[in-house]
Parts: sequence; structure tokens; C-alpha cells
Amino acid sequence: MERQITIRHRQEELTATIHYPQKEADAGSRRVPLIIICHGFVGSRIGVDRLFVKTARELAQDGHMVIRFDYIGCGESSGSYGSEGLESMIAQTRTVLDYALSCTDVDPQRITLIGHSLGGAVALQTAVRDRRVKNLVLWSAVGYPFNDIVKITGRDVYDTAVQSGAADYLGYSFTPVFFESLAQGQPFQEALKFTGNVLVVHGTSDDIIPVDYAFLYQKVFWMRSEGRCDKEIIFQADHTYSAGPQRELLLKRTRDWLEEQEHIQQEWQHWSI
Repeated sequence: MERQITIRHRQEELTATIHYPQKEADAGSRRVPLIIICHGFVGSRIGVDRLFVKTARELAQDGHMVIRFDYIGCGESSGSYGSEGLESMIAQTRTVLDYALSCTDVDPQRITLIGHSLGGAVALQTAVRDRRVKNLVLWSAVGYPFNDIVKITGRDVYDTAVQSGAADYLGYSFTPVFFESLAQGQPFQEALKFTGNVLVVHGTSDDIIPVDYAFLYQKVFWMRSEGRCDKEIIFQADHTYSAGPQRELLLKRTRDWLEEQEHIQQEWQHWSI
């Protein structure tokens, strides 16, 4: 079952879709694992070629409760995307997490964020600030938010924003505040602070965010004293995993990895009894 909801964030409204698990919780546990999907730059909760819709439905079949939402100014949410920044997106993600945990059947020990592109950096930095997040899945995540996004918009958009106070890109009005917040974001440095388990996925044909970032992320995550990191490089996958075989592999690897985390959690519970 799916339901569209509106989540209040300060003066704005975040439009979201909640997917209820189609499989009953395991014996002995009445609570279900939660996944929140964080979309990328000028994206939406639907995703390119409905990536996030398909993802949420498949994960719900596996027994997860899934919430995908539009950041302020994106999709059907209110507000102006370009006047916000990285810290605002982190705060919005935490607001969605607050809402999800108000659902009585969510297990607070089984919370995962899936972040795509810029959403990967947002998910990572949310997880660092909010210890309620136990697992991370990063799909084609940006590594240097300012450089990566300016490369997408073009340097002229950034220069115009600084000189004029705002600049248009694809119909969005971007302010200097947005770009300044990106310059402050340092995902590779922040990664050392996350103590949970991570899956990093990237495609070899990604011409927007370099596949090299996946190897850098894994190297940094391996430097931590706790938490594991797995990596999946998908041959010929583009930035949005638009081709059928590559998308199927992305979803299969993600689902398998999340199932592994469920088994780890169950084993830990048995040992702690």
C-alpha cells in the first residue's frame, strides 16, 4: 500500500510518498525496518525514469517501510530550492526521519538512508549528525559538492548568482547561499565520523560524477574503527542507471545488501538476549 503525505518543515510543506511493507515482520518482532530515499540535485521523489518509485516498491515487497520525499522547492513540495542549502536539506531529511519514527511500527534500530548523487552527500552528512541512522546506501554520490554541482550548472550560473544575487538554471533560481553551503560540505571528511555500515554503488559510464569517487569513499570508510563498507561498480551504468540491465543490477545489489544487514541485526539480537 502507498499513501501520499505532507510533512511540515518549519514554514514549508514536504510532499512525500510512504510505502508500507508488504511482508510481515519476522517472528518475534512487530516492528519493521525503515528506509528514506534522498533524491539528487533538482530532482524529485519520482527519480529519473521513475528510479525511486521502482526502488521503493521493491523494497516494500522485502518488508521495509519506505519514504521518498521532495526537498523544498522540488517536485510537489513548497518553497524555493535554490534559496536553501546543504544544511537545510540535512534538516529536512531529519524532519522526515522524525515523522517516520512517529509511526509506531518502525524499528528505531533499523534505519537506512539511500542517497543518490547530491542526495548521497546529504544522506551521509545527515547520518553523521543523527545517530538514529544505522546504515547508508550511496548511489553515485557527489564527493565535492561545490565543484560537482558547479560543473553541472556551469560556472556562469555561479558567477551570475554571486554578482546578481540569483541565477536561473532549468527554471530554478539559485542564490549565493545555495552555492556557499555546498562549498562548506566535505563528505569525504565527514565519512570518517559515521559508525554504521555502508554500501557504495557507482557506474563506470557515469559522465556526471566520476566513478573514482566510489573508490575514495570506500577507502575513507575503511579507515574507521567501526562499521563496514561494501562497494559495487556497475559496468556501463550511467548516472541515473537508466538502462534496464544496469538498473536491475543496482536494485538487486541494494536489496541483497539490505537483506544482509537484516541478518546481521537478527544475529546481534540473538546474541544480546
